[in-house]
Amino acid sequence: MSQWTVAFYFFIIGAALLLTVIGLMFTAIMPYMERWSKRFFFAYFSALLLCSVASLADIITFWYHSVEALQIAFAFVETLLLSLPFPMLTAYILHCTEKDVRTSKLFRIVAAIWGVFIILLASTFVSDFLYYMGPDKNFHRGTYFPILILPLILICVLNFAAVIRSRKKLSRKYFISFLISVLLATATLIMHTFTDATPLVDISIVLSAISMFGLILSEQIEDRVSQQQEIAQQKAAINVLQMRPHFIYNTMMSIYYLIAQDTDKAQQITLDFSTYLRKNFTALAKEETVPFTEELEHTRAYLAVEQTRFEDNLFVEFDAPHTRFRIPPLTLQPIVENAIKHGLDPELSPLHITIKTRQTENGSEITVEDTGPGFGENDNNEPHVALANIKERLEIMCDGTLNIESSENGTTITIFVPLKK
Repeated sequence: MSQWTVAFYFFIIGAALLLTVIGLMFTAIMPYMERWSKRFFFAYFSALLLCSVASLADIITFWYHSVEALQIAFAFVETLLLSLPFPMLTAYILHCTEKDVRTSKLFRIVAAIWGVFIILLASTFVSDFLYYMGPDKNFHRGTYFPILILPLILICVLNFAAVIRSRKKLSRKYFISFLISVLLATATLIMHTFTDATPLVDISIVLSAISMFGLILSEQIEDRVSQQQEIAQQKAAINVLQMRPHFIYNTMMSIYYLIAQDTDKAQQITLDFSTYLRKNFTALAKEETVPFTEELEHTRAYLAVEQTRFEDNLFVEFDAPHTRFRIPPLTLQPIVENAIKHGLDPELSPLHITIKTRQTENGSEITVEDTGPGFGENDNNEPHVALANIKERLEIMCDGTLNIESSENGTTITIFVPLKK
């Protein structure tokens, strides 16, 4: 090999080494990765790392004219480790299609083919029909060198067939990641059959591993976020189903007495209460954000019921000119309900609640202010538990924020919903 060839090999193998180290680091620190996938990629990148080290050692021993036996040993280890990702990929494809690797006929066939490859590779110690080291200390291809590569190409073909056959069981990202890995490896192996492309095989397998890792990781993170959204939605559903029994009872009793005293008022509170209930249960079926106008209507219906019940003890002011944005369902109404639950006391001054909205340069802002006593030490964190659920859904569903400022003079809750990018 010329100096330029050696320099090129050093560059390619160094890049492969760096990429495998990065792959190992990301595998180790990623928190949302499935355990089986984490173990697989850790083993996968470890094998590629050892392969890159062996390749580097092979080039160094050639450059410094080391003993022939040492060069042959490094070449053997490099080639063996380079073949390991092929059956490993078969195992991962089977795992992702929910098949048992231990009883899979495909994996047994792949393992048998890989065993043939190892036997062929081991034969290079005693024969030169596959490859041999010449007097110039360079490796030369034997007459039957393509036979050594053929088992790996067969494994790639079987992996490709398995991916195509299982495409309906795989998500789009998994399907694409497996195709990239299989096709890139197959292309470089075919190239290696006709010309020496060992460093390119190294780097192609590493690059395919990195791309597969990235696509599968993004898929699993999306699944994790989706699960968190579902959990948050379930929490909201539980909150709705756990509506205060005394609130429903008191509302029904208010309607009962108003029927005799003020029929029109009784009809109105019945309508408002029905609207409130309908909006509450409709929100359970919502898995995405809703127009703010829906939340506002829900909140108005709830407040109309409470104002009928508490009359001169509850005053509400709306200053909401900006309504053209979306928020998670059950965001505003529970905040107002929380303010009334913890801020209204008939023995104290009337409770004033102000609901404001405004459009900012970066998004939309909602402010809910009340003149209640704030969150005291004896509240057992109840207000915070309800608001924490709302805050979590805001972060997950629209990247929003919720801030609380509470004192003995009242509480101000500010919600910010950024503009959609």
